[in-house]
Amino acid sequence: MTDKERDRRITDLGTLKALAHPLRMQLLRGLTVAGVATASQLAEQVDEAVSLVSYHLRKLAEHGLIEEAEPRSADGRERWWQPASDGVRIHDEDFRDAPEKAAAHTAASRLFVQQRTDMYRRWLDERTHWGPEWNRAAESSESHLRLTADELAELTKDMLALLRRYDEQGVAADAAGDTEGRESVAVHTYAFPFRI
Repeated sequence: MTDKERDRRITDLGTLKALAHPLRMQLLRGLTVAGVATASQLAEQVDEAVSLVSYHLRKLAEHGLIEEAEPRSADGRERWWQPASDGVRIHDEDFRDAPEKAAAHTAASRLFVQQRTDMYRRWLDERTHWGPEWNRAAESSESHLRLTADELAELTKDMLALLRRYDEQGVAADAAGDTEGRESVAVHTYAFPFRI
């Protein structure tokens, strides 16, 4: 087990392809939320066979996206897993130099958007069960700004810094045992130029 990186930057095609598999991305997201889990626990979450989940966990581990965690039980047959980093970053500039890389990056990006959309749709379907405080706190908006590329880069940097601050606050509260009222929260941000 290693010290976790803050965000791992994916720059090679093999790792991108390993990550850009629908089930593997679900498993990585499940591990990120849980912190640590076994193949059996994850299989129950994604409603797949343990053997299939184990196979895909090993593939994620081969590319350094997850790693073995310290056992959480006395059962030596259980293999515990954890993310190798707090998150991953994928930049277009790392996949522009060859058509195959660009195509893989586009395919991966489309998968990630689809899974995020599915998460949001699930929230929409289930929001009446979350109570008024969560419904008031949740946000869905669209903003149209007139920016330069440099201003967009600065805005992105500022938003990520703000998210990190809240993430660190939540991690510290969890470590102190202050979990009352805390839930996993997804924040999906897309900032891109467009023309009508």
